[in-house]
Amino acid sequence: MTDRPVLARLAGERTDYLAGSLPDDAPADPLALLDIWLAEAFAHRQEHGDLPEPSAVVLSTLAIEPDGTPQPRSRTVLLKAHDADGFVVFTNLDSDKGREVAATPRAALLLPWYPLQRQVRVEGTVQQVSAAESDAYWAQRPRGSQLGAWASHQSRSITSREALEAQYAEVEQRFVGAAVPRPSFWGGLRVRPRSLEFWQGRPHRFHDRILYTARADGTWERHRLQP
Repeated sequence: MTDRPVLARLAGERTDYLAGSLPDDAPADPLALLDIWLAEAFAHRQEHGDLPEPSAVVLSTLAIEPDGTPQPRSRTVLLKAHDADGFVVFTNLDSDKGREVAATPRAALLLPWYPLQRQVRVEGTVQQVSAAESDAYWAQRPRGSQLGAWASHQSRSITSREALEAQYAEVEQRFVGAAVPRPSFWGGLRVRPRSLEFWQGRPHRFHDRILYTARADGTWERHRLQP
């Protein structure tokens, strides 16, 4: 017996997965299915309010430790675009994730839509988006977010929150009365998918899983996976 009630609760936690299903005749193009699921996620937020970030994705990269050991790392970011060329997120390119994909240009994305009992897994290669694409998105960002990008040496250590706020104040003063340009160390990363898996929870843990893998000619091969 454990004297930690939370651990006992975890072992007994159960959820009935009854929200939907994935038919065998799912679209031949996974991006068509993704568009449907994205639209339903945003509609669910509008109607129910319990899916606050439909565009949130967990980005996983691979870090190589000093002794050569590979170490997966994950963090939540926001998906800002997707099309036939891939899935785009924006970040400080000198951050841990930026350095990791520069060294090992492979990544995975997870779109978790828990209230819908759904998730989408994406795996593929990574490349930087063009400067023009990064400029276009940068111009849409709120000024405070632009200043924050300049002020933060992302993933690096800092002594205190006060020191961090001082960095922001210095940048705010530097650009007072002027437009904030996009820094050279900030831009977009595009994950070009080699596979996409759609997961829909079903009763008795007998979940639906449909995997799409990219063919050389640009079409997709579709398989149903066992749960």
